[in-house]
Amino acid sequence: MSPKFQLLAALSILLWAAGCSKPSPEAAGGTPAPGVSPEKKEEIRLNEWDLSSFFPSNNGTFIIRSLRTNQSYVFNETRAALREAPQSTFKVANALIGLQTGAVQDENTVKRWDGVKRSREIWNQDHTLATAMRHSTVWYYQAMARDIGNERMQQWLDAIDYGNKDISGGIDKFWNNSSLKISPMEEVEFITKLVQESLPFDKKVMQTVKQMIREEEQQPGYTLYGKTGGSSNPPFGWYVGFVQLQEDTLVFAAQVDGESGTLNKAKDITKLVLKERLLP
Repeated sequence: MSPKFQLLAALSILLWAAGCSKPSPEAAGGTPAPGVSPEKKEEIRLNEWDLSSFFPSNNGTFIIRSLRTNQSYVFNETRAALREAPQSTFKVANALIGLQTGAVQDENTVKRWDGVKRSREIWNQDHTLATAMRHSTVWYYQAMARDIGNERMQQWLDAIDYGNKDISGGIDKFWNNSSLKISPMEEVEFITKLVQESLPFDKKVMQTVKQMIREEEQQPGYTLYGKTGGSSNPPFGWYVGFVQLQEDTLVFAAQVDGESGTLNKAKDITKLVLKERLLP
């Protein structure tokens, strides 16, 4: 065999070997080869939950729904179906209606403090729609409700089917221990539609309000969104919202009886539940 032919044969063998040793698509970070399934995360099994230990006196209710599986867990179904005043959880709906109707232009719209001293020092200053949501500033959302007006407010509560839709208690107070009532189950329905952006508002409006109720991100893939509400007489507290995980989004509503000064009890219990059941 001539030297030239030997060289060509050696090159052919080297090229064939290189082709055989080519990394698989999954090794290269590409699409897995046919028949190879990527690792799946374990589903959250809400039907196996038991949260009775968080409510030793049976003094509240907790609902959580998986938007991935449409599975729900309800503690105290009787209480979950009972309508109560939404209190400051109504700020979520109020903000959506205010933005949609143009009563406020965006989350940075400022309203000037009227100089009246109120119970929380943080309220005694100018606020934007976003800061008033964060600090639950009552006077800001009352002023916006007056700008929306009775007719438009009623039209929108009818359109989104919010609780009993009753604003007869007065345009700037119907949600605070007054005529408007909503059940924890109805709160879950409302928040679910907000998360899925299926409410009859512009998508930008819904996205803005969702960002306004973003509270914390404890780790990548775990982001908590929520709004509190509370009443001193009778004493009870709300916490409604949703938590985004890498593999699912869970909508929740908690309502807990309490004593004056403990209106964050519903939020505290919710965060304990989420930490125990969802965080590693």
